[in-house]
Amino acid sequence: MKELVALIGWVAGIQGALGVAGRYFGDHPWGLLQKWWDVPTPAYVALAVVGALLAAYGETARLRGRSGL
Repeated sequence: MKELVALIGWVAGIQGALGVAGRYFGDHPWGLLQKWWDVPTPAYVALAVVGALLAAYGETARLRGRSGL
């Protein structure tokens, strides 16, 4: 389950970062989400932050489980 949380976090964080980067450096967001929905920039920022938090939680929980703590 920890691996799944980390994977979802990485994917969400990357999609959020691509959306913000595309709006900042290009004319439209990059990534897969822009093909399905018109997501505003603050939502991309929130998606990147939530994705980073989920990825960090999943990775640290996985490492704690591996060390036996």
